[in-house]
Amino acid sequence: MSQIKAVIVEDSRLARNELKELIKGYSQIEIIGEAENVDDGFKLINENNPDLLFLDINMPEKDGFQLLEMLDEVPITIFTTAFDEYAIKSFEYNALDYLLKPISPKRFSAAIEKVEEKLAKDKNEVASENNQRLTGNSQIFIKDGEKCWLIKVGDISHFEIVGNYTRVFFQDEKPMLYKSLNQVEEKLPEKYFFRANRQQIINTNFITNVVPWFNGKLKLTMANGEEVEVSRRQSYLFKDKMSL
Repeated sequence: MSQIKAVIVEDSRLARNELKELIKGYSQIEIIGEAENVDDGFKLINENNPDLLFLDINMPEKDGFQLLEMLDEVPITIFTTAFDEYAIKSFEYNALDYLLKPISPKRFSAAIEKVEEKLAKDKNEVASENNQRLTGNSQIFIKDGEKCWLIKVGDISHFEIVGNYTRVFFQDEKPMLYKSLNQVEEKLPEKYFFRANRQQIINTNFITNVVPWFNGKLKLTMANGEEVEVSRRQSYLFKDKMSL
């Protein structure tokens, strides 16, 4: 296993020191920076692109969830929190792990095992030619109301415009992402995603059927049963992309 670059974002100096003491027992983890608030953490993550983030949920001014919302791509994240019930209720989807303070060495070891397993699975994902784009294994964070998700980009079936924002479809969920569809499109891996029309971007891996439609258009059926009409101009591009 190659070195795992880690960042700590935690407002308590004592808690940061406790984490660093635990990490000393794992030579494969390199701490490349630490921050005591969300804004400094955001800057640190963007500048250093860590593999792993240890993140406190409850911090003054902005909390850990707000930090994840600010990021275009979320590193593997282990939450550190003193509030068991809060962590479980607030984070409903695909959390790698969370550690209750004070953190026990046994629980910490189990969390690091999960990190190593995930990195081993993800390392075969080919990075996009444009390194500004995400990959299928990249994670994004979505918070809609009281519910939160950390979702792999490749698990999203499609995106759809709702006013100035974007609805995200995955499994049986369809939360709102507070970014425009154009902002989302700029980061998506072109390998998987295709702009079907002005309103929708689809993940081609979730298409179950393609039929000719009126005026040279195509109609797609997605895995969840939804139908998407591809505009005439985009239909030509789609056929070329899919070698139809």
